[in-house]
Amino acid sequence: MDHLAALLSERLPQLLSAPELHSLIALLEDAARACRAELESRITTLHALPDEIQQLFFGQLCNALYPRSAVGFSSASKGLRKLMQRVDEGANRSLLQQLKEENAEAAALGLKLGIELREATWITCDLGDGDGNSLSATDLATLVKLIPVLPAIETLCLQGEWSGSAGPDGRQLVEGLGVGALPAVTQFTLDEVCLGDAGASAFAAALDRGALPRLKNLGLGNAAIGDAGLVALAPALWRRPALETLYLEINLFGDAGLAALVAPPPADASPPQAEVLAKLERLILSGTQITDAGFAHLASRLRSGALPALEVLYLDEISASNATIEALQEAGPDVELEVYPEVSW
Repeated sequence: MDHLAALLSERLPQLLSAPELHSLIALLEDAARACRAELESRITTLHALPDEIQQLFFGQLCNALYPRSAVGFSSASKGLRKLMQRVDEGANRSLLQQLKEENAEAAALGLKLGIELREATWITCDLGDGDGNSLSATDLATLVKLIPVLPAIETLCLQGEWSGSAGPDGRQLVEGLGVGALPAVTQFTLDEVCLGDAGASAFAAALDRGALPRLKNLGLGNAAIGDAGLVALAPALWRRPALETLYLEINLFGDAGLAALVAPPPADASPPQAEVLAKLERLILSGTQITDAGFAHLASRLRSGALPALEVLYLDEISASNATIEALQEAGPDVELEVYPEVSW
């Protein structure tokens, strides 16, 4: 093949002499025979593997974005080929048909989002009734199924629509985050997408399964998260040491939830992390149910060294006294407090 590369690098094929052209054809035929022999060797090796191992490999290749890989792999094994085409009892389609349909769904979703999903590094979209570029519940279900095959996504932001409630249900998304899901994501936002306490607990479980290992910016605004939800979620957030920004505005939690979030590190916490959320720079608590008692506790934690990297604290649309605001400012003199003047203190 080195001789072939050298021959092609010297002159364009149309400029070769007849003997050189014959030599080129012979080299290409030799290369084709070598590739065929290598493929046949690999197929023989594949046939020698136990059926369960073949099916394991095949399961990893059943990718809605790259269906040809599974089809090509199954063509090398009679057993897998039958598996692809078989319609099991109680089913209405074969694995091959299912893969084709999922590929079509993925293509339609990419078209709606205006991106090539196989190459995308970000997904930002609205959730609604499916009109225009908004995603319907069916579209969201498709996105959930595709998450395991979207390892390059760095930003995932879903925006709901305020209509007197906390918006579309986001539980199916967080519950679908498997082990190590979205490994490259640094920004994850569900804004006006309802999680509730159950969804927050499911999200905590997903983080503990290893989802979003590189998370830096998390937005869960207007997600109907109460005290119980934040109590469940807080320890999982502690285990994301790279977290820099946390948006929790317009949620239902109050003093208990805040206390859980800024609690001292567990006694068995591994070093060198001296404090939880050690890199958190921006904390947005606007529009929550935290009272003076909760903010007094936060001030106490700041004085003791909690949130050492905190630079900005948003507290607009909350009920806090002037004394509370002053105490927070004294506890964190380097922290910029953002409080809108129309708030009644």
